[in-house]
Amino acid sequence: MRDEAGKKTLIFNGSPRRNGDTVSLLRVLTEELTGEYRVVDCYRADISPCIDCRSCRKEKHCVLQDGMQEIYGYIEECDSIVIASPIYYSELTGKLLDTASRFQIYYSARFFRGEDPGIRPKKGGVILAGGGDGDPKRPFATAKILLRQLNVREIFPLVCSHGTNALPAGEDEEALRAVRELAAFLDG
Repeated sequence: MRDEAGKKTLIFNGSPRRNGDTVSLLRVLTEELTGEYRVVDCYRADISPCIDCRSCRKEKHCVLQDGMQEIYGYIEECDSIVIASPIYYSELTGKLLDTASRFQIYYSARFFRGEDPGIRPKKGGVILAGGGDGDPKRPFATAKILLRQLNVREIFPLVCSHGTNALPAGEDEEALRAVRELAAFLDG
């Protein structure tokens, strides 16, 4: 984490592999970013999925007291958000979706309490990696829905290394170029 430009980026990493293809692309992203960044490792974070208790329909808080409480503050103040995930059955990973289910407090603010959830406008991006025959269109669409829920108004075109069974993401020059372009977009 470094802070040269004053910008803050929040990254949701949905990969179970500490040194897999998704993480190799995230390494390049974090090396290129000039501001502060924080990575939420969805497989290792102390964050439970939403239990649909509906408490947030009445009050601006989540009853689950875990690692997400700290993340909420960062979501509200950061300048950009990135969702990064392997493609599993043509979708984002389950652990990433479990974490994202906790964005329900922002949905509830808008649609049940009629309040502004207090999230500043931001930029965002999506990084996907996949080795199988799954299509990246569906997980990209899902990620864009999640980003919009977090008040991301400008979303960079999909960054994807597809075919990682044959070419690791860290060697995929097109994906690496796109990651660098994403970093420049977020810094701009």
